[in-house]
Amino acid sequence: MVALAAATALLAGCSSKGDSSGNPLTDDGKAADGTVVVGSNNFPESTLLADIYGEALKAKGIKVTYKPNIGSRETTYGLIKNGSIKVLPEYNGALLAYLDQKAKPKTPEATTTAIEAKLDSKLTLLKPAAAQSKDSVTVNAATAKKYHLTEKSSIADLKDIAKDLVIGGSPEFQTRQQGLEGLKSVYGLQFKSFRALDAGGPLTQAALKKDAVQVADIFTTEPTISTQKFVVLQDPQNLFGFENVQPLVHKNALPQKGVDALDAVSAKLDTATLLSLDTQVQAQSKDPLDVAKTWLKSAGLV
Repeated sequence: MVALAAATALLAGCSSKGDSSGNPLTDDGKAADGTVVVGSNNFPESTLLADIYGEALKAKGIKVTYKPNIGSRETTYGLIKNGSIKVLPEYNGALLAYLDQKAKPKTPEATTTAIEAKLDSKLTLLKPAAAQSKDSVTVNAATAKKYHLTEKSSIADLKDIAKDLVIGGSPEFQTRQQGLEGLKSVYGLQFKSFRALDAGGPLTQAALKKDAVQVADIFTTEPTISTQKFVVLQDPQNLFGFENVQPLVHKNALPQKGVDALDAVSAKLDTATLLSLDTQVQAQSKDPLDVAKTWLKSAGLV
C-alpha cells in the first residue's frame, strides 16, 4: 500500500473533464492538460509495447508522456484505475488471473468478456493483438538433459523431481495463481525453494543460465530461450491461459482517433513480429523507442 501511494503521488496530475463526445471511452477524450500518460510494467517487453502505443498515438496528434518500468501489475492496475496513467499494455490471460483466479475461458474472446465482467468500471479493453507472450515454466539446458526433458515434455513431468529443483521468478510469482499457487494446485508441484528475481528479465535469465535456479518463469517471446537452449515445458492444463497483448485504457483517456490508432497496432502485431522486436531490444541492445518507431513506420501506422 505504501508503494502504491508513493507511485500514485509520483504519477498524479492527469484528471478528466468535459461533456460526452460519443466515444464510449471518454468524456472529452483527454486529460485536463491534453496529455495521455502511457505507462508500462517493469520488464522490457512492456516498455517496448508502451513505446509502440505512445508513438502510434503521437502520430495522430495526441500529446503523450511516458511513465516506463513502473512495477508489477499489483501496482500499475491501481494507477490506471485512479487515472494516474491512462494507457497500459496488458496480457489478457494474466490480467484475468489477477482479477479472477477461478476463471478458465476457452478462447481469447471469452477471456476479454470475463475480464470486462471483473474490470473496474473506469477501465476498458481495446482490441487484442494476435501476439501472445506467455509466462512459462522453463528449464535450463543442463536440467533438461539430466531429466530427459524436451519441448514436448509437460509441466506435469516435474512432479516427481520438483522437490530437488529451485524455481525463480518475480516476487509476485510466488503468490499468483499463474505462479507457484497454480503450479501446486493444478500440477501438484512442490519445489525445493523459490528465488525472487525479476519478471522474466536479465536477473531471471542469468540465474537460469548459471544454474542458480533450474526452473524459471520466462516469457515465451524471450530471445534467450533460443540462444541459451532453454526448454519451455508444455502447459496442458492451460494454467497460463491466453496471453494476447491488449491495451488497457482508462475510459477518459482517448479520442476516437486514439482508439483507432491502438486498434490498428493490434491488427498488425503478431507473435513472430513481437519476438523480432524483443530480439532487437533485448539481444541487440537497441533503444526500444527507436525500435517502436521503425516498426510503426514499416507497418504503415505512422
